[in-house]
Amino acid sequence: MKQLLILSGKGGTGKTTIASAFIKLSKAKAYADCDVDAPNLHLVMNQVSEAKRTDYFGLPKAEIDLDLCVQCDLCRQNCRFDAIHAGAEYKVDYYACEGCGVCEAVCPARAVTLKRSVAGELMLYADDTVFSTAELKMGSGTSGMLVTNVKKAMKLAAQNIDLAIIDGSPGIGCPVIASLSGVDMVLIVAEPSISGISDMERIIKTAEKFQTSIAVCINKYDTNLGNTERIEEFCQTHKIPFAGRIPFDPEAVKAINNSQSIVDIDCSSGRATKEVFDKTIKILFDGGLTLQVKR
Repeated sequence: MKQLLILSGKGGTGKTTIASAFIKLSKAKAYADCDVDAPNLHLVMNQVSEAKRTDYFGLPKAEIDLDLCVQCDLCRQNCRFDAIHAGAEYKVDYYACEGCGVCEAVCPARAVTLKRSVAGELMLYADDTVFSTAELKMGSGTSGMLVTNVKKAMKLAAQNIDLAIIDGSPGIGCPVIASLSGVDMVLIVAEPSISGISDMERIIKTAEKFQTSIAVCINKYDTNLGNTERIEEFCQTHKIPFAGRIPFDPEAVKAINNSQSIVDIDCSSGRATKEVFDKTIKILFDGGLTLQVKR
């Protein structure tokens, strides 16, 4: 299975819009949304089947048995995260607790125990196509581990499929690093702004550490032609394949608001995305070996 990951160094570049278009153009039988903090690929893909839902357990959380607690205060004094509060009774702040276990170790009355806590939910849609996604519970950490589980679920359910499209997270944090692991190629969606260029350079440096093939495209290129040229020059200087330009298009907004991909309608951004898709697939499949898809 070839895995194509679509990333952006920042939010709002149009990464998910392009990912959904690529899924439609390739008629992908397997895809995943690894933006577990704010997944939204399902809104465009119109999933109608019921998902198999599985609880995701993150860091354990401390719980205090008030019947055993002798209020010695050792747990609070030794908690480096200030997660334990004293009063009429001792309480653990769920969001502050990091599950380190110090409070459990120092408690003389064995009133403190670490218990598994639900940190999110994995969702797998598997009918004619395989779609894996997840949503992290508010205030929970370990998002990188959840992304890894999303990818594993997709691969297990789609073992005989040639191509998988993965919509990654914005930024360069743990979810992005987990998304990068094991993929065959990364398409970076850049925008022609100062912050967009800076974030593009950061995500390229991150991807290079994984020795993953990289290509770049520019979304909303005509909002700043000068910065568009800077991005293209950067790619040329660093010998990074450039997959093309996509214009700013008000019709794209209408399509997304109607739960459609930009290639479901006839619009300038959709036509440009088809060209970017063709170039990207040629790079992915050994520099010219194209994926056979019907338009």
